[in-house]
Amino acid sequence: MLTGKQRAYLRKMAHELNPVFQVGKGGISEEMCQQISNCLEARELIKLRVLENCEYTAREAADIISEKLGAEEVAVVGNRFVLYRESTEKKRIELPK
Repeated sequence: MLTGKQRAYLRKMAHELNPVFQVGKGGISEEMCQQISNCLEARELIKLRVLENCEYTAREAADIISEKLGAEEVAVVGNRFVLYRESTEKKRIELPK
């Protein structure tokens, strides 16, 4: 579980990121979750975007994906959300205590 300080630190880092995945009318598939998981393993912090034709809101999509992948929701703003999961092999982000 992230502390407020850690969440703020990650939000600041994520500000510069571009969305790497888009959740659209196809919804959230197992294949998509696998790709997101691989991306989280490589980058630890990613931004995703929910398209207008999607059946989920950004909050709902963030909840579903983070639960499936064991990731932390860092922020949900508008139609975008940010996820964080510590990498098991390539730890890149050092969180403040």
